[in-house]
Amino acid sequence: VQLQASGGGLVQTGGSLTLSCTASGLTLANFVVAWFRQAPGEERKRVSCMSPRDEITENFVKGRFTVSRDRAKNSVYLQMNSLIPEDTAAYYCAAWLTGTTCPSKDNYDWRGQGTLVTVSS
Repeated sequence: VQLQASGGGLVQTGGSLTLSCTASGLTLANFVVAWFRQAPGEERKRVSCMSPRDEITENFVKGRFTVSRDRAKNSVYLQMNSLIPEDTAAYYCAAWLTGTTCPSKDNYDWRGQGTLVTVSS
């Protein structure tokens, strides 16, 4: 099982990026998938979470970030709008082996390598 996040890059304040989480050896639609981010010197934060029933739990970035799924492409996306420098971080996706709802604990079973998002002021 492999998860891979991609789509990061350098963007100016106010810009947008769409991150993709793709999987091999795993059908993402069957599992809870979440996006996390971690900035240098800071703790990991959960950005958003989607259940197999497409129930979305948005955490602290409300209104600017949107998670979605493309079942045909076995991918989950994170659309990020109105980016600000404080959004600069490594973003990665993770999935849980069991459960059909987004758990409160970040005890995921799989995690992909992150993609770096840098927002310039």
